[in-house]
Amino acid sequence: MPTPMPEVITPIDHSPSEVESHEELAAHLRRESLVEITVQGLNLTDVDLSAVAVTRTLFVGCVLGAGQAADVVRRGAYVIPIFIDTPYPTQPSRLYRAEDLAGGFEPGGFEGMYDTRVYRHYVQHGGANPDLREALAQRIHDHGIDNALAHETGAWIAGHGGASIVGIMGGHAELRGAPGYRAAAELARELTRAGKLILTGGGPGVMEAANLGSYCSTLASEALDEGIAELARANDFHDPDAYTSAALSVRERLRPQPPWQRSGGLSIPTWFFGHEPANLFAAQAGKMFSNASREEMILKLSRGGIVFAPGRAGTVQEVFQAATMTFYGTVEESGPFIFLGRRFWTDELPIEKVLAPLMQASPLGDQRRLIYLTDDVQEAAALLTQPGSDAKTPPGD
Repeated sequence: MPTPMPEVITPIDHSPSEVESHEELAAHLRRESLVEITVQGLNLTDVDLSAVAVTRTLFVGCVLGAGQAADVVRRGAYVIPIFIDTPYPTQPSRLYRAEDLAGGFEPGGFEGMYDTRVYRHYVQHGGANPDLREALAQRIHDHGIDNALAHETGAWIAGHGGASIVGIMGGHAELRGAPGYRAAAELARELTRAGKLILTGGGPGVMEAANLGSYCSTLASEALDEGIAELARANDFHDPDAYTSAALSVRERLRPQPPWQRSGGLSIPTWFFGHEPANLFAAQAGKMFSNASREEMILKLSRGGIVFAPGRAGTVQEVFQAATMTFYGTVEESGPFIFLGRRFWTDELPIEKVLAPLMQASPLGDQRRLIYLTDDVQEAAALLTQPGSDAKTPPGD
């Protein structure tokens, strides 16, 4: 059987046409109608549906008892059952939490961790080239995550505006405690305290640092220093047991509050890179199988600007994928592109020399004003939080 996600305790209330918790379901049962409603990822074996109208109801990834599925189909419903031979839920109704991804982990027992078991299954079933059965299961799972991401970020944007989500990208190999790791953590802490929602790709290195900084945003700065120092004693993700143990220890000891938007931010990782240990500092994780879908979602959501810390091929791909969206105006707005680490982005990868001429030629007008290079965490934070801070003189003028 697939590993179930823990029950959602409070109503999700994402959409009047979707049911993703038993609390939401109860309201429809009282009206004795689920007509044209989508019911996602619930265990319904103890729910009496016999007197409930189910014409054009879609049950997707739900557990139905003996005879239930046949009965609701006979009365006009559609049923996409669970895939019983996958370790992951067919249609998750919410995003993952650190507790979900780390479930089953014990020191020396990394292979028993939920995140690891899903990755092993992914590899054994073809990795990025699964057979039809596995591909369908993965796509339905990712649709559930995509749906949950839309609801969670939609609620955030409704209250704070699209420009309040800031992406932080960078190298997965940046060691815990290294200057680049510390800079990303400090910047994310400052941005979260200024009301921004931090969004990362959910991997180790710079991504973990950013979620860690956000996780520590309600604590004194010394707490972040202490957390980094403890993590730095297990800074090699090629030793996943020690790496994960350290993360769980820091999470347990620091325990920040209040809710997820201000404590850890959001990540969108992928099992495509599942050989890397899970980043356990994001408050919620939209973990997917499709790397392409996940990368597009990160960049589409990061409308408050994107920080690019030093990184290699993956980070450079994200730079130009984000630039393409801005160039053609496929996103409604675009915040600044902050390149953190002037020497790296000038000498090792001279990004401005390539990016500036491209952005100048945008059909929407000269976009070079969005490009910044800096070594200063405070300057980067100011650029991402001060109104109108994207209006600067284009490079070379």
